[in-house]
Amino acid sequence: MDIRQLRYFVAIADQQSMSMASEKLGVAQPSLSHHVMRIEEELGVQLLVRSTRGVTLTENGRRLYSHAQTIIKAVEEAVADLRDQSAEISGQVTFAFPSSASNVLTVPLSETVRNEFPKIVLRAMDATSEQIQAWLVEGAVDFGILYDPTSARDLELRPLLVEELYLVAARDCWPGEISANGVALEPISLAQSRDLGLILPHRGHGLRETIERFVEGAHFPLDVVMEMDSLSRIKTLVARGSGFSILAPSAAYEEVERGELVLVPLREPSLQRTVYLASNPSRPIKRAAKEVERVAIDIVAELVRKRFWLGELIGRAPPKPPPPRVKRPAA
Repeated sequence: MDIRQLRYFVAIADQQSMSMASEKLGVAQPSLSHHVMRIEEELGVQLLVRSTRGVTLTENGRRLYSHAQTIIKAVEEAVADLRDQSAEISGQVTFAFPSSASNVLTVPLSETVRNEFPKIVLRAMDATSEQIQAWLVEGAVDFGILYDPTSARDLELRPLLVEELYLVAARDCWPGEISANGVALEPISLAQSRDLGLILPHRGHGLRETIERFVEGAHFPLDVVMEMDSLSRIKTLVARGSGFSILAPSAAYEEVERGELVLVPLREPSLQRTVYLASNPSRPIKRAAKEVERVAIDIVAELVRKRFWLGELIGRAPPKPPPPRVKRPAA
């Protein structure tokens, strides 16, 4: 029994017909029957039941079918891996981002991959944390950025940084003094923020769950006046003075830089979340994906060091950074 015979057997089982399998494989039907008979003789069991309506698998046939799929997949992965090592790095790598991470990471990552590995096609996808986690479990994407995943037993998680969440307000609506970086000089307590009228994503959204976990022990409800899952719509509403929100600085970087929004530090308690690079360990990682992973980790570290992504790297000890690099537009 060899890999070719296993492929023939799987095709017959999938098509449930000798004639259809023959047509799909381009192999004469008598030849397929002969190969199946040789496998049955070698194993000493019956694998197929033939009838006028086609073929069906016996119990032993179903067991062999399961083994055959595993063997064929392993052979294909081995061939692909060896060919991958001998060729120039190429292929498609799929990376999923929540909107806030996408704001700061997608562009520099895409440009770097394009410059260093012109034959790698990076597919960047924006989605909610829940959708990204589902894609990772299904094996639909190579990598994803996740925030404090609560259930990720099937995933490999690499912590990258810890970032704080800030109250976000329209600049014209904030009465306190604001630094040139667009950050309020005086922090506000989480208890004070509850009466401001918050615009947050729905319950179950990753950001909302993080915020809710922090207020659970505070014994007061948040005053959520609107639930909005679209990050761009939340920022538009806040900039128009329709309410306030709680976001990571990376989510509002451009609006703060343009002077539309202000970041207000939250204290008592401060709100933090950990940013993870996630992958599925059961999904084979090719050279292209490994290189994109390496580049992504390096870029995140550089963004944090230069204060484009406000946070503290995990497992690294960078020098004390300067104030947040958010410029106020010239008058």
